[in-house]
Amino acid sequence: MTKDLIFYTNPQSRGRIVRWMLEEVGAPYRTEILGYADSMKADAYLAINPMGKVPAIKHGDSVVTEGAAICAYLADAFPEAALAPPLAERGDYYRWLFFAAGPLEQAWTYKSFGFEPEGDQRRRAGFGCLEDVINALDGALKDSDYLAGSRFSAADVFTAAGLGFGMQFGLLPKLPSFERYVGKHSSRPAAIRAREIDDGLIAAAAQAQPQPA
Repeated sequence: MTKDLIFYTNPQSRGRIVRWMLEEVGAPYRTEILGYADSMKADAYLAINPMGKVPAIKHGDSVVTEGAAICAYLADAFPEAALAPPLAERGDYYRWLFFAAGPLEQAWTYKSFGFEPEGDQRRRAGFGCLEDVINALDGALKDSDYLAGSRFSAADVFTAAGLGFGMQFGLLPKLPSFERYVGKHSSRPAAIRAREIDDGLIAAAAQAQPQPA
């Protein structure tokens, strides 16, 4: 029996990354749109994610939260989509998937808050500093279009989405390697479909807002 796949999100959230991954997977899923000020903090959703944040998925009896974990789960749950390398070749896959979820997101989040670790703070911070994160990713992408071997994977979904967001909002530099990598993967049919779905939801919500008299 096919397990129901439910996607909890808001179109103006990190759920956009998981939407892209779901479109890459190609399995049918149902979307539950949650509002930041109400349903995301309601008891019904807190039973899914006690953090009251999106994205999350429920697949049969399994609940998965955190974007990178969801991407990794979906790659394994739907192997026919070929979005994870064979187990013996997953070193780079796990490395960069969780690098993007950890150091990369921490670095641009800290920058958005106007804070950059200095001195001993860099040793204590898991991401070190923004410069180290940028250099590490630039080195990985200068000579390759993929982070794990020679084909597209969930690590590229998550990392390309994170880099795209960071560059869009001026939190990361538009290095040639970053722009080439994001441009290549954001033009995939699944990425385009995902953007169209979420952008359509945003537009519909704006139209539904009461207009000033």
